Amino acid sequence: MTGRVVTFGETMLLLTGPGIGAVPDLDHMRVDTGGAESNVAIGLVRAGVPTTWIGRVGTDPAGDRVARDVRSEGVDVVAVPDPDRSTGIMMKERLTDGRTRVTYHRRGSAGSALRATDLPDSVVERAALVHVTGITLALSDDARSAVEAALDRADAAGVPVSFDVNHRPKLIDAVTARARYRAVAERSAIVFAGDDEARLVLGLADDEGDDETLAHELAALGRGRAVVKLGSRGAVASVDGVFLRRPATPVRVVDPVGAGDAFVAGWLAATLGGATSTEALDRAADAGALACTIESDWRRPDPAALHDPTTPTDVDHAVHDRVDR
Repeated sequence: MTGRVVTFGETMLLLTGPGIGAVPDLDHMRVDTGGAESNVAIGLVRAGVPTTWIGRVGTDPAGDRVARDVRSEGVDVVAVPDPDRSTGIMMKERLTDGRTRVTYHRRGSAGSALRATDLPDSVVERAALVHVTGITLALSDDARSAVEAALDRADAAGVPVSFDVNHRPKLIDAVTARARYRAVAERSAIVFAGDDEARLVLGLADDEGDDETLAHELAALGRGRAVVKLGSRGAVASVDGVFLRRPATPVRVVDPVGAGDAFVAGWLAATLGGATSTEALDRAADAGALACTIESDWRRPDPAALHDPTTPTDVDHAVHDRVDR
């Protein structure tokens, strides 16, 4: 593997409740951090791929914790200090009905104010790959401009782009999101999406398009490669016209949040290392499953969890909410 991956976006302080219980019923929470792009960066570094994460953080203890946590995993961190805004916070609860609920407090946060000038000179041009998500496209006009600037620089330098739709309906309406996601997908060497996100991007109704159709049409929208994550049904891919399917890896699910990011990191690390698409899909499925076995977005799971046959994987029960304070 030569070169490095560059990614950027918002990472927040994460407060997680111990065990099962809603926030009003808890007497303490564990401090952690989390963000889609930094989760991918950590996964890539663990797989031996040098990675840079760029983000904006407040000049506050939460921002210090974000930078420390991501850097401690071996990621090259560019944490731009913002003295005028606070670092965002999210809270994660495991509810009694089995769902995981994530609540975001990010309006006006430092991370949401990411801008094109935060991307250092030559960092994109020297990358082997640039990874972006739909979250950053939805955070603010400045953050969206940062994505567009990165894509312009990547195109000019011949650097491929990876795009994970990662749609957050509380941040952006479907019509606006579709236009923005399609514009980025058209410029991307690989597109990742859940089946519902693929339908959003393609303009299909909830009951339209089987798995193979979604994968092929999403790949055709971009530059020939797409992976559709299907939760407990596994994943499918369309790679240069070839359709692939991989069932989910059975694990005992503790917390599904972060599984999609681990999946993406697994695929990217495998393909950057020269693996076949079938091998990449296997590694991605295993990485996503392992991420479901721990109460954290990114902390290192026990690989032995892949051999626990007692409970089939089920990663469909995550609830994302947004509360602005």
